[in-house]
Amino acid sequence: MADETRIFSVEIITPDRVFYTGEATMIEFNTAAGELGVYKKHIPLTTVLAPGIVKIHKDGEEDVLAAVHSGFAEILPEKVIILAEIAEWPNEIDRNRAEAARKRAQERLANKTEAVDVKRAELALRKALVRIDVAK
Repeated sequence: MADETRIFSVEIITPDRVFYTGEATMIEFNTAAGELGVYKKHIPLTTVLAPGIVKIHKDGEEDVLAAVHSGFAEILPEKVIILAEIAEWPNEIDRNRAEAARKRAQERLANKTEAVDVKRAELALRKALVRIDVAK
């Protein structure tokens, strides 16, 4: 049984749905400054999300995984709220489409010309790799 003193609330919200509401003993996600792991009673913080995998840990249960692309996270001592542009469950990801996006982005980066927006291609590659990792 989970230690109630370690449990906090988690919400992941996108523009079109409440993606996830539940409890956790730890949550991990990527920010613009790097990876972040949060436990209950974390200092209040607002941060910018980077494309990555969100891992929601619960004692005695399998981790909940999701792909999240861009947005913000608000961390409070008793709650974490992620406002994401896009959030996807593994079963919502079309792996073939993600593989095709990965190949396109890698080709753009390998054969870059002045017409190629490198930052946009790198972001597309990162999103595709996140989707592929979560869909496994």
